[in-house]
Amino acid sequence: MERYARNKNSLTEQDQEKIAGCRVLIAGCGGLGSYVTELLARVGVGRLTIVDGDVFEESNLNRQLYCTAETMGKSKAEAAAERIGEVNPLVTCEAICEFLTEENADRIVAGHDIAVDALDNADTRALLLAAAARAGIPLVHGAIAGFQGRVSVIYPGDATGALLSGGQNRGIEQEAGNLSFTASCVASVQAAETVKCLLSKGQICRNRTIEVDLLGGTFESVSFS
Repeated sequence: MERYARNKNSLTEQDQEKIAGCRVLIAGCGGLGSYVTELLARVGVGRLTIVDGDVFEESNLNRQLYCTAETMGKSKAEAAAERIGEVNPLVTCEAICEFLTEENADRIVAGHDIAVDALDNADTRALLLAAAARAGIPLVHGAIAGFQGRVSVIYPGDATGALLSGGQNRGIEQEAGNLSFTASCVASVQAAETVKCLLSKGQICRNRTIEVDLLGGTFESVSFS
């Protein structure tokens, strides 16, 4: 298919067919989640579920891909689903306009092959991580603050999960602002890790984190014993 012609050589025809049949949950559709959604849809992941109970406000304009003057006040999840319909109509994109809670987490996560953490707080992340573990699926974690970011892949039972659920965020989640280029950079790594997990391809960022420092111009892999 010409749509995916430039994926060739990196992704085989069998790879393309496989991800077309996969279902990915993206929790949060702000700075990280909007870019993750766009990238996964363009590469050809067939089914996306976007979960976000928030609406766009003016402070989102600096970094959130689907936030424009026209979408102000609109549901983030619905705006994402509409955009994906324009970008790649072959992708099924479901919008869930709810915040993730202890009551709905299992229902929302059920039936997915993998979950992407594009959330902005440790408490909701812990709920998502626990629900993903109960569902037996991996979670691709991402976080940003200012020029810094972090990505890690957590499978059920991994030690990294205890680190995140315990709220130890390695200095990332702090009041440092959220920059557009940091969000798009970290989201790109998350999207790549998501596809790698779906295809069991390459060296997955498991039991370690990728620490991104765009101010210092470094990417560091930190392993967990």
